[in-house]
Amino acid sequence: MRQRSLIAITAALAAGALTLTACGSRDDDGGSDSGGDGTTVVIGVDAPLTGDLSALGLGIKNSVDLAVKTANKEKYVEGVTFEIEATDDQGQPSVGQQNASKFVANKDVLGVVGPLNSSVGESMQKVFDTANLVEVSPANTGPSLTQGPDWRTKKVRPYKSYFRTATTDAIQGPFAAQYVYNDAKKKKVFVIDDKKTYGAGLAATFTEEFKKLGGQVVGTEHINPDTKDFSSVATKVKNSGADVVYYGGEYPQAGPLSKQIKEAGAKIPLVGGDGIKDDTFIKLAGAGSEGDLATSVGAPVETLDSAKKFVADYKAEGYKEDYAAYGGYSYDSGWAIIEAVKKVVEDNGGKLPDDARAKVTAAMQNVSFDGVTGKVSFDEFGDATNKQLTVYSVENGAFDDVKSGTYTG
Repeated sequence: MRQRSLIAITAALAAGALTLTACGSRDDDGGSDSGGDGTTVVIGVDAPLTGDLSALGLGIKNSVDLAVKTANKEKYVEGVTFEIEATDDQGQPSVGQQNASKFVANKDVLGVVGPLNSSVGESMQKVFDTANLVEVSPANTGPSLTQGPDWRTKKVRPYKSYFRTATTDAIQGPFAAQYVYNDAKKKKVFVIDDKKTYGAGLAATFTEEFKKLGGQVVGTEHINPDTKDFSSVATKVKNSGADVVYYGGEYPQAGPLSKQIKEAGAKIPLVGGDGIKDDTFIKLAGAGSEGDLATSVGAPVETLDSAKKFVADYKAEGYKEDYAAYGGYSYDSGWAIIEAVKKVVEDNGGKLPDDARAKVTAAMQNVSFDGVTGKVSFDEFGDATNKQLTVYSVENGAFDDVKSGTYTG
């Protein structure tokens, strides 16, 4: 799985190296092709590399790995060799928090890409912020991570070290509601979520917009994400008279849920967010998933001129796993860290300063470049300025993009 050993991190912990600043390691054998002293900068990657969500997590890790290899090949930052250190959070907030502490303990880590889950992101933010270690998520969409718990009425940025390249559910939920009501002509929805940060938040923003448009919510339900038996919920959906189901959550539950709803006799589409936009959803949902819908951040990577090199290079590198839904955003997240490191090195006479972590975090705010997914830059909250989204429909056993655009409030 191309996961680097954690021996170095374990050794650092044993030595009590809970360093909050980083100056980069000197490569005794010359390391890079820069000649003489080479500096190694580690970019951490945190994602679910095992378990139900590993299809997405491995795509994240591989895409950052490709960004690092590209930077090294191009000698993009003179005198600096980049490496990745990948950790598996298993989609669990407690594990993610432990991984964050491990990254902080490794003085060579100057930035971290990840995680996938918004709930895991919440658990890591304070750890990174205290250490002035920048974090760039390619997949977190919960609005509160960047705009605070009261983001609907008062936007306050909680952590200056947290950024993301994916747009938020403050836009994704309403975007889906507009498509379901205006384009798909569905007027009665049954809303289900998994009670987690991402799922509950997405369901809430969808519901608010759907009602505003004139739609009717005929039922709501919260499921236990640890179960796969949704027969009672499916019966409630059938008896509700709903003509569409909206699910806030991820594909391990969404697939069986869609299948059981159809088996209960409700031949209506299930709609979800980027958390269900993976081919595994279709496998789990079966033939009845035809017509199910998912929104996802950005436009389909395969359709973007800006992504052609990424797609070709990813294939050439021979990764066993697909780059999946967040590959382009993961590459751009990794490259954003590389750009910030480049700025800090250039501003400091060609070497890393003693307070490199703080400097890289500060530099990230002004990072701007043409990335795989389009223009990459960040607003005052650390959110992506690229607000594009796409609706996908399951057609002939695969997700087919049907509409791209942005939410218009």
